[in-house]
Amino acid sequence: MKTKQLAIGLLAAVVLAGALSCNRSRTGGSGREEGSPENGVTAVLVESESFSGSSDGTRVQSLEAGGECVVIPAGGWILLEVPVETAGRYRSMVRLAPAAGTVISCWIEDYADNPDGRTYNITGTMESPDSLVRDQLITLVKDGSPLNAGVHFMKLHIDRGEALVDWIRFELIREHRQTPQLLTQNMEGDKWVVAWSDEFDAGEMPDTTKWTYDIGNWGWGNNELQYYTVGRPENARIEDGSLVIEARRDDPGEKWTSARITTRGKTSFLYGRIEFRAKVPARKGNWAAGWTLGDAYVDELSWPYCGEIDIMESVGFEIDDQTGDGHAHACVHCGAYYFKLNNQPTAITGVKDMSGQFHTYSVEWTPAHIKAFVDDIPYFTYEDTADSLTWPFDHPQNIILNLAMGGGWGGARGMDQTMTSQQIVIDYVRVYALR
Repeated sequence: MKTKQLAIGLLAAVVLAGALSCNRSRTGGSGREEGSPENGVTAVLVESESFSGSSDGTRVQSLEAGGECVVIPAGGWILLEVPVETAGRYRSMVRLAPAAGTVISCWIEDYADNPDGRTYNITGTMESPDSLVRDQLITLVKDGSPLNAGVHFMKLHIDRGEALVDWIRFELIREHRQTPQLLTQNMEGDKWVVAWSDEFDAGEMPDTTKWTYDIGNWGWGNNELQYYTVGRPENARIEDGSLVIEARRDDPGEKWTSARITTRGKTSFLYGRIEFRAKVPARKGNWAAGWTLGDAYVDELSWPYCGEIDIMESVGFEIDDQTGDGHAHACVHCGAYYFKLNNQPTAITGVKDMSGQFHTYSVEWTPAHIKAFVDDIPYFTYEDTADSLTWPFDHPQNIILNLAMGGGWGGARGMDQTMTSQQIVIDYVRVYALR
């Protein structure tokens, strides 16, 4: 390994507040939220030659236009120390060119020094067009990468092609905000009563006093294909008393667009019965879900230690296109058990016509256990409360509703190339307490 010993204070990184603007008008038909945070735009620029470690074959080279860049071979990487001032969701950018006239495929790994030996991919695959010529610099962009405040040890990986890399930059799209309201449900009594709900029976769009839109196309840790848009009725709308989340193929500038809404930043929940009634899509390549994520989540290092409860997940390749019969999955993820260890507690149950008819999916979450149901029939129980690694579920969770396309699970058996859109339709979401 080639190394340069750099003090963090002497990094060739520039933190800019207010000078760089995220307000380039890219909303158009994609409904992308690109306004600057209230305290001005924050950006972090790191020159490639400031790397503190690299794979074999990496070298520094002068640009014809002046300055220096780093040449990274296919399969190579450079390690960069990136100081992040503000926690939030960022636009990730890499300025590079082919060094040998080939297509470049790259991605950024966060927390490359993490003690668990995990790989945190915060951009998904970033690929150049095949029309580039040698030394032609372009900027590859992915939106929504989650970053916490602090110094991040990141690797820029080159999977394909020899790349001439000028810099990487992160621009703040949305500042992370603490969730202001916590609802703790009473779990003693014999009658369920509604403590919080959205019936989706008013207005034309999701209620932004209850929901926040997640944003971007950074792959969401699974190399998913969709760009999650903000406030765009083509992707999320109220229709006939239900919430419709629609994924659309070949939307302007994106392979797919979709929506993901969450109560993060609005309301978090501790215990109770969490329930939603929905119809899910059937075609191969989709991945629909209603689930919770720990309110402690800020960036990828938070997961799975913050906890996750999958109330219902479905994938299109498991659903019969003719009958609509499929499978509902319930699961939990935590520090001791999660899918990258392949030991997550999970259960699967068959559901008749789950794409054509509404079904009710729910969990009962108490201080002692989590139980999952379809149409009030139980099929999953988790009750390992031994310690914080097995039971982070004594801390608040947020509710998430989304429809993903492709990725590690949704696209595991390929994509139906004839589909142009997919929908999950949700009648209501309710949180109950006992009285």
